[in-house]
Amino acid sequence: MQFGVFTVGDVTPDPTTGRAPTEAERIKAMIAIALKAEEVGLDVFAMGEHHNPPFVPSSPTTALGYIAARTSTLQLSTATTLITTNDPVKIAEDYAMLQHVSDGRVDLTLGRGNTGPVYPWFGKDIRDGIPLAVENYQLLRRLWREDVVDWSGRFRTPLQGFTSTPRPLDGVPPFVWHGSIRSPQIAEQAAFYGDGFFHNHIFWPKEHTQRMVEYYRRRYAHYGHGDPDQAIVGLGGQVFIRKNSQDAVREFRPYFDNAPVYGHGPSLEDFSSQTPLTVGSPEQVIERTLGFRDYVGDYQRQLFLIDHAGLPLKTVLEQLDVLGEEVVPVLRREFAALKPAHVPEAPTHASLVAAAGGAHDTTVHALDDVTGRTVEGARA
Repeated sequence: MQFGVFTVGDVTPDPTTGRAPTEAERIKAMIAIALKAEEVGLDVFAMGEHHNPPFVPSSPTTALGYIAARTSTLQLSTATTLITTNDPVKIAEDYAMLQHVSDGRVDLTLGRGNTGPVYPWFGKDIRDGIPLAVENYQLLRRLWREDVVDWSGRFRTPLQGFTSTPRPLDGVPPFVWHGSIRSPQIAEQAAFYGDGFFHNHIFWPKEHTQRMVEYYRRRYAHYGHGDPDQAIVGLGGQVFIRKNSQDAVREFRPYFDNAPVYGHGPSLEDFSSQTPLTVGSPEQVIERTLGFRDYVGDYQRQLFLIDHAGLPLKTVLEQLDVLGEEVVPVLRREFAALKPAHVPEAPTHASLVAAAGGAHDTTVHALDDVTGRTVEGARA
C-alpha cells in the first residue's frame, strides 16, 4: 500500500501570527515538503492544480519536474490535473515528458475542477464538465497509445495525422486515477477503463465515500477487469498530529477555524465527527485510518493533507516526521496483514512495463523531406 501527502497549495495567512507567505515562499515550501516526504519514507507526493487565488500551483508539471530531479524513489502525482479545462494534447505531452524526466515515477489523478469561474478563463463552460471529462480522456488515452491520431470531437479542433511527443516511456503510459467527490459518472469512467478511482474523502461523511467506492468496484467488475475487491482505490484524508490529543486540538483549532474552504463553518468537533478529519495523537490517527478499510475495503493508496490553512512549514515538517516515524510504519504493517493475496498493489511504472511484456522504445521519427523515409526505413 502506498502512503503519501498531497497539497492544494493555498497561500493562506497564519491565523496565529497574521503573516501570509509570499508565493515564492509557498512554492519553495511545497518542494521542501516533497523532499521531506521521501526522506521520512513516504511513497507519494501529489500536487493540485489551480488557477485562482488563494492557490498557487498552476503548473504542477514544472514543480514536479524539479522535485523529480531532487528525489529518487518518490512517486509523483497530482491532486488533481484538470481534464476539463486543459487541452488533452498538452496533458499528453507534459506528463509523458515528466515520465521520462522522473524515470517513470509519475502518475496522475484527473479531476473536473469545481471552481466555476475557471472554466470560461480557458474557453469552457462548467455545464459541460462531465462531457468534457469523458471526451478529453478518450483523446488523451489515444494520444498515449497510438503513434498517429486522427481525431474529431465536440470540444477541440480536429487532429489529422498527429503524433504526441515524447512517446510514453518504455511504451507504457502513466497510470491514471480518476478523482471525484460526488460524480458517479467519473467513477463509471474509471471502472470502464480499468483505471484507479481516487475519492477526496475530506468533506463528506464516510457513508458517501462508501457508496462511491462500492459503485466503482461494482462497475469495475462489470467491465471485466477483475473482482470488485481487485479494483484500484485511493483515498484522501486530513490529519493533524501531536503527541497527545489535547495539544493537537489546541494547536490546530485556529487553523481549522480560518481555513479557506471550511473555516467559519462547523466546529472542529462537529467536522471531525462527520468527516475523516483526525486531530489527535499518533495512536488516534492510526486507529481512524485503519478504520477506513471497514467501509471501502482493501485499498491501494492513502494520501494525507497536512499543509493547508496557513500552517507554517516548520509545523508541517514536524507532521511528516511523525507520519514517517510513528504512523505510516504501523499502517503499512497492519494493512499488509489484512490484505488478501489476490488484491493488487497500486500500479507502478515497473509493474505496468512487466504487464506489457517488457519495455519498448516507441520513439517516432519524422519522415525525411527528400526521401520520404524514416531513419529506420533508410537503414533497412
